Amino acid sequence: MFKLHPRLIQDSIPVGEFELSNLLIHRDASYPWFILVPKKPDITEIYHLSNQERMQLIKESCLLAETMAKLFAPDKINIAALGNMVPQLHVHHVARYKNDASWPNPVWAAAPQTEYKKDKLQLRIKSMGLSLAGKDFSFIERPI
Repeated sequence: MFKLHPRLIQDSIPVGEFELSNLLIHRDASYPWFILVPKKPDITEIYHLSNQERMQLIKESCLLAETMAKLFAPDKINIAALGNMVPQLHVHHVARYKNDASWPNPVWAAAPQTEYKKDKLQLRIKSMGLSLAGKDFSFIERPI
């Protein structure tokens, strides 16, 4: 049975679901940062997915990245599946700017995390959810 890793629960908030993956937003407000987590139990690597699931993950990742580019106009979108701290397969999508706190370095441990103000978090979740809605994505608005 699929279960979200405790660290992902701690570090993120659910936004909605694609066919294969849950979409989460990272709690660090320093960057527009979203995470795809395939809803498959005991999967740690992309190659553990079937060919069809791999293609679905790429489709969802590209749709997310394209939507982030439209919403946030970043200089670059970093997409990574590291898994050093959280073994469960998850794919980070981080909008980066040449003037952000860690540019050009990776975002991990480069600068202290910034907490979202409640209104900004709700707006970011809603804008992403509504932008993806109807594109094989289920957005469920929840109070924060």
